[in-house]
Amino acid sequence: MSEEVKEIAAAQPAEGDLRRKKMDAMFHFLYVVIWPFFNLFRPVKAIGREHIPDGPAVICPNHTTAADPFYVVFAFGHKYPMRAMAKIQIMRLPLIGWLLSKAGVFGVDRGAADMKAVKTALKILKDGDKLLMFPEGTRVHEGEHVEAKTGAALFAARTGVPLLPVYIQPNKRAFRFNTVVIGEPYQPTFAGRKPTAEELQNIAHDLLDRVHALGEQIK
Repeated sequence: MSEEVKEIAAAQPAEGDLRRKKMDAMFHFLYVVIWPFFNLFRPVKAIGREHIPDGPAVICPNHTTAADPFYVVFAFGHKYPMRAMAKIQIMRLPLIGWLLSKAGVFGVDRGAADMKAVKTALKILKDGDKLLMFPEGTRVHEGEHVEAKTGAALFAARTGVPLLPVYIQPNKRAFRFNTVVIGEPYQPTFAGRKPTAEELQNIAHDLLDRVHALGEQIK
């Protein structure tokens, strides 16, 4: 291996670490800027914060409002920066998309097989970071039923990181505490070296069942 190649190989991890540090810095900056206003109008009460693992995890909440990512982030607290998967339309918004991308948010085209988003998600987890994504894939209103998407199950199975079910109180209230319940992390199980399509679907269904079961803690 030439000295030039060695230098490039040695530089890549350093550049990756620098990029992650910049994302964490922007995450913390936005947290500090947004939290006082959000906390004033929509204060968050967290249950189960002791279940948050120090290492990587796929954070999987239910999804009823556009503000749900903020509820999760503020329930976890300033100590736990996370990356998030968002629909591609949000990332195309001027300024907002740029700021979010600098804080570790990346877009996914839900109408297509977005391999770039898949590779980004896998890299995030392999780098040791937390990934926030909604297993329902879209906002679900009361009374609606949506099939669980298999993305979170696939990412956890491919990387060996745990799934972390989270329940966000669906009926949000202004100027009153809104509860977020953080469940216990767990490893999805499957028979072979890789899960089959049927096993992935079963894992996804089980994940959503665990998410909604957490809601019993605030009824």
